[in-house]
Amino acid sequence: MSNQLPPSAARFGRLRSGLLHAAGAAAIGLASAVAALGAGELVAYATGAGTAPVIAVGSAAIDLTPTPLKEYAVRTFGTHDKAVLLGGIYLTMALLAALAGLLAVRRPLAGAAVFAAFGGLGAWAALSRPGATAADCAPSLAAALVGSAAVLVLAGSWRRASVPDPGPRPEPMPADPKPAESPERPGMSDSPQPANLLGDRSPSPERSLTSRRTVLTATAVTFTAGALAAMGGRVLTDRRFDVTAARDAVRLPAPAEPLPPLAAAVHPDVPGLSPFTTPNADFYRVDTALTLPRIDPRDWTLRIHGLVDRPQLLTFDDLLKEPLEELDHTLSCVSNEVGGPYVGTTRWLGAALPALLRRAGVRSGADQLVGRSQDGMTIGTPLESVLDGRSALLAVAMNGEALPLAHGFPCRTVVPGFYGYTSATKWLVDLEVTTFAAFDPYWVRRGWDRTGAVRTASRIEVPAPFAKVPAGDVDLAGTAWATHRGIAAVELRVDEGPWHQAELATDAGPDLWRQWSYRWSGAPPGTHRIEVRATDATGAVQPEQRAAPFPAGATGWHSTVVTVT
Repeated sequence: MSNQLPPSAARFGRLRSGLLHAAGAAAIGLASAVAALGAGELVAYATGAGTAPVIAVGSAAIDLTPTPLKEYAVRTFGTHDKAVLLGGIYLTMALLAALAGLLAVRRPLAGAAVFAAFGGLGAWAALSRPGATAADCAPSLAAALVGSAAVLVLAGSWRRASVPDPGPRPEPMPADPKPAESPERPGMSDSPQPANLLGDRSPSPERSLTSRRTVLTATAVTFTAGALAAMGGRVLTDRRFDVTAARDAVRLPAPAEPLPPLAAAVHPDVPGLSPFTTPNADFYRVDTALTLPRIDPRDWTLRIHGLVDRPQLLTFDDLLKEPLEELDHTLSCVSNEVGGPYVGTTRWLGAALPALLRRAGVRSGADQLVGRSQDGMTIGTPLESVLDGRSALLAVAMNGEALPLAHGFPCRTVVPGFYGYTSATKWLVDLEVTTFAAFDPYWVRRGWDRTGAVRTASRIEVPAPFAKVPAGDVDLAGTAWATHRGIAAVELRVDEGPWHQAELATDAGPDLWRQWSYRWSGAPPGTHRIEVRATDATGAVQPEQRAAPFPAGATGWHSTVVTVT
């Protein structure tokens, strides 16, 4: 009789061995990828956080993403859109790394090629950024080299060590009266040893099992070392480029003509209504920067050039020596849906932008002012609007403190009447006077409206959507804005009934939102739909027809549903 296992047990043993072998190969790929990321982060210490492989690829992905998909991301994930993007990149990397490990144990060069390809992609992405230098591709090239080397070494060791799981050994059979086995190979079957899924045959299972454990240990060590390098590199880079101390050291001069405090009557006393002035920590942030630009104000300069007679170069100290102005202003994002959260009001402090442009001597024919940020973003503003008498600023502070890093420290532009994408260049380093015919800024190249004038908007904040309120008198409240035009009226209706005038809070100026309230008397039990619309100071009523934010800002009446109990 033969000592071989039954066919089903043998197949199970081969399958189990193959799955364990594949899992080990995938783990090798993942560990190699983590080592690659660690190397990239360490090298990025010298070139900046924005050049790290994942950040470089993510930034390029943002630039290449079609506008409808970008709007979907903002609408769906809100301010978490960047975290979702980075999470998607890491997940894709993990899948590709596992594939690279599986390839490497069969065809080593194919596995290494996956890492080389990702490194090449990162190098291309880093070099595609505005103002990039050859050194910016170094982190991605280092990541490719380390990842390729790690997967080749670990996968080669795993291939040599791999054996199928021998499974349970059969019980010895009773003595056979037949002639003794061949003296050359006592106790061995003539049938060939089973192979694992990769076709490998191994020597002794005990020795190979020990070898596999050794390779897995080396894989775990590689993973741990790579993770520590990645975290350490990021921490070191953040510390090297940290400007927190420099920001804290900024001493803001007093404005030439301080604005009086806002009257208490600008804010109705209704619980749940947004504060009139938005705290810095709650001010919305929508931009394309995966890592915040860090600019030391001692190194910052602003160049004003283009169609001007006298180009200017200002340092931060020069800017603070200008007569500074205060501006109470409501800023909103063009990506804001009807009733959305991407709007806020603050008191800005900065130098008068029109005065600086006139000092430079704007030439005839110029009609666009293009701001450039340190990370390469370009934003174009109609020049005639900057010079028409409105309070356009090079802002250095908001709500009494130096600009937060997330909102453009050390300097940004603020031009009332426009959405942020055509008026608010954060981390500003360059202003070019040019024409619309000569240059299309970042968002215009992606199909957005060239002007970006703010549309009239209003929203219901109290009660909250789907709230349950007691029958009787119900307080309604909210906010409306039509920046640089002002709000003249707000109306509400319930269940498509007649419109009722809301009570407007004190008007703080045309560049600010206006809050409103309304006492809904005798609210009957049941589910009700409440709608709001505003009229701006020119007499134009907010249109009912809904339109998406792209390409010129959302329109339509905001509504909410409440249940009266």
